Amino acid sequence: MRDMVRAAVKPVAAAVDRVRQPPGGVTVLIYHRVGAGTDSQVDLDLGVFIDQMAELADSGRLMSLDDAVDLLVSDEQADPDPVVITFDDGTPDVIDQALPVLQQYRVPMTLYLATGFVGGDVGFWSPDEPALTWDALREAVSTGLVDIGSHTHSHKLLDRTEPESVVDELERSIDLIGSQLGVEARHFAYPKAIPPSKPVDEAVRARFVSAALAGTKPNPWGQTDVHALARSPIQRSDGMRWFRHKAVGGLGLEDRIRDLVNKRAYADATR
Repeated sequence: MRDMVRAAVKPVAAAVDRVRQPPGGVTVLIYHRVGAGTDSQVDLDLGVFIDQMAELADSGRLMSLDDAVDLLVSDEQADPDPVVITFDDGTPDVIDQALPVLQQYRVPMTLYLATGFVGGDVGFWSPDEPALTWDALREAVSTGLVDIGSHTHSHKLLDRTEPESVVDELERSIDLIGSQLGVEARHFAYPKAIPPSKPVDEAVRARFVSAALAGTKPNPWGQTDVHALARSPIQRSDGMRWFRHKAVGGLGLEDRIRDLVNKRAYADATR
């Protein structure tokens, strides 16, 4: 049923885009997994991922998150509108499958890491799902293409967490990324892209240059709060056809429908 709904929504969302085109700005894409062999919608076939990265590399639009955020907070714009690649969580396929492709096409990416699972299991995916190791992450950082951001320490939904635990989640993540990888965690992504309460928002703003949510839309020039960045989730069902729409900030209607579904699905979730 969900697959049927996805298939029906995408053409309608594209038709809406033709009537009301997305504004110019920075498009940030979310990936989770590549070639992991699961049945998840966010686990892309390796061949499709290769095609997507090749096309973006040919477009001349790829940009690091650092550079994109710097532009968004300035009075400058880029032409053509940039695309930023991000990954969430930290499963081994990000390094084993995705990173060689990123290296081939010289694609910079930010990996938002849930630090508490490194070297163990990514329990919020499934029992016994392995996580990345610190050694693998060090090797990835050494390529010069991989920036490490924070995705909290234990993937907790911060708006449902006690205030003192919120600070602990952020600080432990920052400290581990710094001590283990020798880099500064400048960027943050909210688990499950759930918008923060005011105290959580303030805690995040005090510690990070940017923060990311979700949203199948661009981040418009001169109108974007970089602590509430929109990111377009790339799914298996996108293939190349719908990926091309998302790469220019399109299919916003799909996002609005997904947001309604997720509010119900995550109503009782804690991570």
